[in-house]
Amino acid sequence: MEARTANRTCLAIVLAAGEGTRMASARPKVLHAVAGKSLLAHVLEAVAKSGVTAIAVVIGPGQDGVAAAARRIRPDAAIFTQHARRGTAHAVLAAKAAIEQGTDDILIVYGDTPLIRPATLARLRAPLAAGAALAVLSFRPADPTGYGRLIMQGDELVAIREEADASAGERAIALCNGGLMALAGNSALAILGKIGDHNRKREFYLTDAVEIARGMKLRAVAVEVEEDDVRGINTKGQLAEAEAAAQQRLRKAALDSGVTLVAPETVFLCADTKFGRDVVVEPYVIFGEKVTVEDGAVIHSFSHLSGAHVGKGVSIGPFARLRPGTRLGEGSRIGNFVEVKEAVVEAGAKANHLSYIGDAFVGANANVGAGTITCNYDGANKHRTTIGKDAFIGSNSALVAPVEIGEGAYVGSGSVITENVPPDALALARGRQTVKEGWASRLRGLKSLGKKKAHSRD
Repeated sequence: MEARTANRTCLAIVLAAGEGTRMASARPKVLHAVAGKSLLAHVLEAVAKSGVTAIAVVIGPGQDGVAAAARRIRPDAAIFTQHARRGTAHAVLAAKAAIEQGTDDILIVYGDTPLIRPATLARLRAPLAAGAALAVLSFRPADPTGYGRLIMQGDELVAIREEADASAGERAIALCNGGLMALAGNSALAILGKIGDHNRKREFYLTDAVEIARGMKLRAVAVEVEEDDVRGINTKGQLAEAEAAAQQRLRKAALDSGVTLVAPETVFLCADTKFGRDVVVEPYVIFGEKVTVEDGAVIHSFSHLSGAHVGKGVSIGPFARLRPGTRLGEGSRIGNFVEVKEAVVEAGAKANHLSYIGDAFVGANANVGAGTITCNYDGANKHRTTIGKDAFIGSNSALVAPVEIGEGAYVGSGSVITENVPPDALALARGRQTVKEGWASRLRGLKSLGKKKAHSRD
C-alpha cells in the first residue's frame, strides 16, 4: 500500500481548532499531552512519517500558542485560521489556498487523534492511487452510540449517517465513521464546494462529502482500522483512555525489542524513550521525556528519569531520580534516594545512597559517600562542582560550589568543602572532636535527682 502512494504528492490538513472547554482547561485541547508529547505533536509526526509532501494546520482564532507549537514541530507547516466555527468542511476550506496549490492526494486529519499511525494514513491514501475519489477510516467500537454509521453497498461507501438522522436499521450498523478522510486532489475542491449547511446546526459537515462524491459518479470507499487509531479526545476521561492505550503500545514495543519489563503495567514510558538491548526495568518506574538507556542497564523500582542518558551496564535506584542533563557513564551506579541533575558521572563512578549531585562532573571510578551534596545554588546563580577520577568523598559531606576535588583526593566524612582540594590530598573541614570523661554519668545523676524531688512534692 505504501508503494502505491510513494510517488504521489500529498497535502495533509490537520484540523486543530478545538478548545479545551470540555476538558475543563484553559489549555487548547491539542496541546494536552499523551505519553509526554502533545496531541498535536503526535499527529504532526505521524503525518510527516506517512510520506506527505506538504502540511497545513488549521487553528481557531486567538490560538497563537497552537500555531507556535505547530511551527516548533514542523517549521514547514502552513498555518490557517478558521475564524468562525461552521463545521469540519468549513475548517478544511480555511486551508483552501493550500489545496489550490495542487497535489495528488489530500489527507484530512484531526489534531486530537494522537494514536494515529503513519501506516494507517498510508492505508487511507492507497485507494486514491487505485482510482477512488474519497476514502474514510472506519472502525467497529464496542458501543457505537454517538458515532456516525457508514452505509455500504458491497465494497463502496454510499453515505455517512449521523446517529441523530439514522433510522433504526442504520443505527444497528456496527461500522462507524472514524472521521479521518482522504480526497483525490483533482476533485477535492469540487466536492468540498458543494457541501452546504442544510442541517439543524447550520454547519458544513465533511461527512456530506461522501454522498456528494457519489452524486458526481465518483467512487468512495471505507478503510477499516482499529479503534485506537481514530480515538479522538474531548474530555479528560478520554485523555486518560488514550494515555492507557499509548502506554500499552509503548510497553509492547519495548518488550518486542528485548527490554525486560518485570511488571509492564506499572512502568510508564514516553513516546521518545529509547532502549538498548538487555535492559531491565523493575516495577513502578517512570520515564519522562528524552531518556536513552543503553545496553544492559538496570532501572530498579520507584525511580524517575527525565532528560537523562544512561550508559551501558549502569544501575539506577531503587528510589532514584535522574533529571535533565544527566549523563551516566558505563558501569556507573546511582543508588537509592540519589538525585542527579545536569551532571556527568563517568564510567565506574558511584553514588549509592542519599545524595544530591547537581551541576557537577564526577570522574571515573570516584566514590560519592552517603549523604553527600553538591551545594550548587547560591540563591542567584548555579555553580559547578568537579570531582576528579578515583576521588573518594566521605559520607555526609557538603561540596560548596564552585569547587574542584582533584584526582585521587579524599574528603573526610562530615566535611564542608569550600576550597579546591589538590590531587591525592586529604581534606578535612569539620570541628575538632572534644571528649569529656564521665560527663554522661553526671548528667544522668542530675536527671535522677530532679525526678526524686518532683516525686517528693507529689
